[in-house]
Amino acid sequence: MVKACIVGAGPGDPELITVKALKCIQKADVILYDRLVNKELLKEAKRDCHLIYCGKQPNFHTLQQETINHLLVKYTKQGKNVVRLKGGDPFVFGRGAEEVEALMENGLPVEVVPGVTAGVAAPAYAGIPVTHREIGSSFAIVTGHKVKGKPTDINWKSLVTAVDTLVIYMGITNLPYIRAELIKHGKKENTPVAIIQQGTTSHQRTVTGTLSSIVSVVEKEGINNPAMIIVGEVVTFRDKIRLLEPGGKAESYATMA
Repeated sequence: MVKACIVGAGPGDPELITVKALKCIQKADVILYDRLVNKELLKEAKRDCHLIYCGKQPNFHTLQQETINHLLVKYTKQGKNVVRLKGGDPFVFGRGAEEVEALMENGLPVEVVPGVTAGVAAPAYAGIPVTHREIGSSFAIVTGHKVKGKPTDINWKSLVTAVDTLVIYMGITNLPYIRAELIKHGKKENTPVAIIQQGTTSHQRTVTGTLSSIVSVVEKEGINNPAMIIVGEVVTFRDKIRLLEPGGKAESYATMA
């Protein structure tokens, strides 16, 4: 049956895509893909597949979300197999739900194919488990950026007391603000922090520090987006596990401070 598929491409390493997602790509007549989708995956598409770039960068969107929704509806109505290919998981800060709504409002069949999210995969590639039965029994996935800038409507006080580990997406620009909020609401300044840039790709870099030092570490090492922020004692396992990262680095770029 012809339908639209909202597909998670995984966090960067093309081998982390699911079998079902790969089959969707191979059957697609039209693929609308995001900036963080590994381009190797597009080689799996049919030769005559229509590829449409929908990349979004801070303060610059190639296509507005309304336009993307319109194209999804347009091509699906034409009887084409349409894939909306999104980095990570389409329902984790991916606006996948909005695209599903747009298709359903037009009476069109749609399927969601989950993907491996960077919030779990990037730390794993850096030797950091987001949970550990001794020191990390809970974690929260949080956005570090809102449409209007700083995530001021997030209840940082509750997060500090309710969970052991924070996994923060899109937070590099607002890192000083996030650090200040966490300390203000009770996180100790010596709480371990890791920043993982371009997680699971061959360009992955990881720096570590503490809440008191991480802003200066990031500035010194030139870390920028896309990057994940991990806050919690689980970060100390990076020094114990020492996994070989995709770029061949087994050591931290910065030591715990």
